[in-house]
Amino acid sequence: MKIYYVEDERDLSEIIRKYLTRENYDVTVFYDGETAIKHAADTVDLWILDIMLTGEVDGFDLIKAINQSNPDAAIIFTSARDQALDKIKGLELGSDDYLAKPFSPRELILRVKAVLKRKNSRPGVISYSDYSIQLDSREIRHGDKQIELTNKEFEMLLVFLKNKQQPIERTLLLETIWGKNYVGSDRVVDDLLRRLRSKMPLLRIETIYGYGYRLL
Repeated sequence: MKIYYVEDERDLSEIIRKYLTRENYDVTVFYDGETAIKHAADTVDLWILDIMLTGEVDGFDLIKAINQSNPDAAIIFTSARDQALDKIKGLELGSDDYLAKPFSPRELILRVKAVLKRKNSRPGVISYSDYSIQLDSREIRHGDKQIELTNKEFEMLLVFLKNKQQPIERTLLLETIWGKNYVGSDRVVDDLLRRLRSKMPLLRIETIYGYGYRLL
């Protein structure tokens, strides 16, 4: 597994690099956002980003660039600032997990393994309407057109596909996609669903007022 780690605290980045390397991950470290953003389109399994970076490019800029250039890559971001606001914004932008500083290297390793396990445990192809959904590569095609989804959008799509014709509570979507420890507004569910519907208009998702949604 290939990991890009963006952290401008060199002592911390070296400690984390050693821990990740011991787990047999291929790790590349960037010490500033300007250098890292040049590699946003690289084929990488996971990015670990610090939000507070020196220079003009911060972690939020990197999340946007990665999701645009390489939506298959998973993203974990860290922050020592206003944790609630950073967490909400980062998750809304499509990151997969969040870790508040200070954190133990072991905790980060556990988060890395969990995110990568979710990312790589979905073999096979699913067809829905005129869409062909490749689960292992997360490639979605509509005829000759390829549809690019962020990690969070794809996670939501998977929940609907696995529970087709079944009513799904909003709280289940929130816990499945953002985790049970998510702190913030459940508005992120509506925003994510709106983006998914925009990119895949053939999805027949019914709103069940006061409860949640159902894929028909």
